[in-house]
Amino acid sequence: MTKTVADKTEKPTVNDIARVAGVSLATVDRVLNARPGVRRVTIDRVNAAIRELGYVRDTAAANLARRRIYNLLFILPETNNEFVTALEAEIAAQSERLSIERTRLSTVKAPAFDPQELVRIIDTVDPAEFDGIAIFGPETPSVRDAARKVKEKGVAVVSLVSDLPSTSRDHFVGIDNVQAGKTAAQLIGRFAARDAGQILVITGSRLARDHLERRHGFDEVMAEEFPSFEVLPSLEGRDDPDLLLDLLPAVFEKNHRICGIYSSAAGNGGLVQFLRAQGLDQKVIVVGHELTPLSRDALTAGVFDAIISQDTGHLVRSAVRLLRATADDAPFNPTQERIRIDIYLKENMPPARRIE
Repeated sequence: MTKTVADKTEKPTVNDIARVAGVSLATVDRVLNARPGVRRVTIDRVNAAIRELGYVRDTAAANLARRRIYNLLFILPETNNEFVTALEAEIAAQSERLSIERTRLSTVKAPAFDPQELVRIIDTVDPAEFDGIAIFGPETPSVRDAARKVKEKGVAVVSLVSDLPSTSRDHFVGIDNVQAGKTAAQLIGRFAARDAGQILVITGSRLARDHLERRHGFDEVMAEEFPSFEVLPSLEGRDDPDLLLDLLPAVFEKNHRICGIYSSAAGNGGLVQFLRAQGLDQKVIVVGHELTPLSRDALTAGVFDAIISQDTGHLVRSAVRLLRATADDAPFNPTQERIRIDIYLKENMPPARRIE
């Protein structure tokens, strides 16, 4: 019996594709790299041979041969938020490490919760300069349209930390924020020993989908499992510690039974300062977001009771992998890109990690 290519244990090569399709190696190379000058019928024949052989292209080797460099842009909110600062530091660190993989990372800042400026930045992205962008910003119709337009130019798009599901983004990189809110509700409900008190929820902005999703998950669990608590309307702190410090006294003066706080956003410096000044730092249950130097100190001192967090290194690595895979139209591992929800108490905090 004649042995066919399909019987071989070796991986099929471009030579096999050329032989099965009945074309030259140069033609196979043009099809694989989407270069012009090949008839539609020939392209179809080459693609049929690829499917028949089960050929999987080594994009890393191909990019090295072509001396391709991936240029990826991270659009971050302009804020003093410690989490964003840590994310930016991680991007810079990863950029140095990824230089050997022919990948360059850069960042640009848009004013926090300012969709118009975010749209302006997205609109200026040049497909000749960038292969992909990661967007960390609010979800509005104008942002949705800007994401669609930049994708139509051939730029890969992922949403980072806060999803943009109504846009045509390729992937979302971040924790499941609804599940994060549910987790916070379980922690506060159990830590507060079912006292029939009031729970304050601090949010950054009602434009931020991650904050809205966290509130949705929080309310769902509180209503179903801890109905004796009164959950107050969200306090919008705009991730600004000074603004939060100004707003909190009136909230506590009006509501005398606050026994728990879910801080789903940043600006925790103002919250910590207020609780300490009022002597409430050991009396009110507080669950916050993101393990930063500030929240670490608050957790150690007992001002915070728990922190829900996501790993900035994983966020950046996942965004890079997904943007490169999208740019190459290559497969990816969904399990590897799933961002885990971490829960920290003062007893299980990991050592502070220095980014070099």
